[in-house]
Amino acid sequence: MFSDLSQSPLSKNLQRLFLLRNIVIVAQCLTFALAHWALEMDLPWSQMVAVTVLLGVLNLATWLRLRRHLPVSSIEFFAQLVADVFALSALLYFSGGSTNPFISLYLLPLTIAAAALPWAYTWVMAAITISCYTLLLFYYVPLPHDHEEHNSEFNLHVSGMWLAFVLSTVLIAWFVVKMGISIRERDKDLALAREQALRNEQIIALGTLAAGAAHELGTPLATMAIVAGELQGEYLEDSEFQNNVVILRDQITHCKHTLTQMLADAGQARAEDGSGQAVDYFLRQVLDKWQLMRPAVKFTYECSGVEPVPQVLNTQLLSQSILNLLNNAADASLKHVEIKGTWNFEQLNLEILDYGEGLSREAIQRAGQAFFTTKAPGKGFGIGLFLANANIERCGGSVRLTNREGGACTQVTLPLIRQ
Repeated sequence: MFSDLSQSPLSKNLQRLFLLRNIVIVAQCLTFALAHWALEMDLPWSQMVAVTVLLGVLNLATWLRLRRHLPVSSIEFFAQLVADVFALSALLYFSGGSTNPFISLYLLPLTIAAAALPWAYTWVMAAITISCYTLLLFYYVPLPHDHEEHNSEFNLHVSGMWLAFVLSTVLIAWFVVKMGISIRERDKDLALAREQALRNEQIIALGTLAAGAAHELGTPLATMAIVAGELQGEYLEDSEFQNNVVILRDQITHCKHTLTQMLADAGQARAEDGSGQAVDYFLRQVLDKWQLMRPAVKFTYECSGVEPVPQVLNTQLLSQSILNLLNNAADASLKHVEIKGTWNFEQLNLEILDYGEGLSREAIQRAGQAFFTTKAPGKGFGIGLFLANANIERCGGSVRLTNREGGACTQVTLPLIRQ
């Protein structure tokens, strides 16, 4: 009926109060019918029905208010509970006051206030319920009484007390259980938020170090480019040497371009800075870039999906993240890597299959943590998968690593731009 996404605990509790009030209204109507037609009790029915109708109008207003998806304040939720207390007091006033076995229903709004609101509201609610109960000791419309049937009336009163206890127990247990679920969900969300904040701090620290490294690497890369050019001019007759020098110069050019792009994008690498690009063209560009970086890797690529081809939000960070995942697969399986891309109008599914030794149990558990690597010392820093996972999650996607027969599988899901 109502969306639970991105709602405050009080908003969810007001939804539960709305449902709880519906149950109470139905129970009141059934009780009225039983007392009027089955027990033939002479009570001020017009006033009692009017109170129930007003309670129904309040619940209708609550339903309309919940449809607006506005935040619920503590004072608003408290006012809703106070309205329920006054409605209950009015019904009890017209049906025996403190002698009514349903007097214990006062515990219900008090329990809800204690579970959902700050302690100050709880004590105010306790004062209100105690005051109402005390007034009903002296001011009420007595229940019809027949001395000749005293025993049956007493049994009826005891049965009413039992029914009130059962109803209160069920409703309180239901609300408190739901409250416990909300608290656990909130704790989980807070833990995820703390984890995300810690990861963002690590990313910022890595970004600062990377910017400094990029600045320092500019000079040696320029020197390497000059030396490679001189070597290419000196050994014109050696074709194999020429090919190796061309590959070296291409790699140097790629490194210089990457450093230049990284410095240019510093402080602006957000998902909203990217532009839409067709999924198949985006993947082809990433693979062309990867082939330039890793010319020795053999791979196959298959793609399929709906037409017209939807668009993905192309950013420097996103393409770099996929390159990191491809490099990890190439490091594990240099001879052959399979890449499969499928998409619909809402999501891109990318699978990277390698034929290495697979992932150890520790690697599966710690994959994506900063500075964790299974590579030999000096061959990896443990930040590629960490950054890839963080950046893809910022784009609304996810990364999942699993073992399969003959190697490992990296599954990437990314949301697509809705046309």
